[in-house]
Amino acid sequence: MIQAAFYGFSALAIGAALFILFTRNVLYAAFCLFVVLLGVAALFVLMGADFLAIAQILIYVGGVLILLIFGIMLTHRGEPTTSQQPNRITTKHLNKFWGFTVALSIFGILFTVLVSANFQIMQLPNAPINAPHSTVRRIGLSLLTDNVLPFEIAGVLLLMALIGAAYVATPTKIE
Repeated sequence: MIQAAFYGFSALAIGAALFILFTRNVLYAAFCLFVVLLGVAALFVLMGADFLAIAQILIYVGGVLILLIFGIMLTHRGEPTTSQQPNRITTKHLNKFWGFTVALSIFGILFTVLVSANFQIMQLPNAPINAPHSTVRRIGLSLLTDNVLPFEIAGVLLLMALIGAAYVATPTKIE
């Protein structure tokens, strides 16, 4: 059952990624990116990495993707030349052959690396085999004990970036 769910979510993510690759409508591509990110989060859940799944949904789906969709929808498109023209945001695909060749070669390299890798399943010392375990406790303890200084530095840097972005975004009066 888990294997069928894995293949189902993998096929969903790959199918949506291919739709992103071949669609010309930017808004449809953004919505398919939503499906891809949810598929990847589901794969994280199946692998037992629940913290990564929650972070994937909160950060990428909840923040970055919604910001991207709003940016696409609120972008000024200019006045349409005719009233019969459909209201679409499209892109031009240039160099399809070279893009497909590069993507296929990267896929080939990654597939070769994955097939030749020797993956080992990590087990907790006292846990029975195939028992699901949560990674949130270990990650939380690691962030707040051993790695508290880098965690706080990253927080301060993100706060400084947020303040800088707000400063840059404010309109300035020219006198």
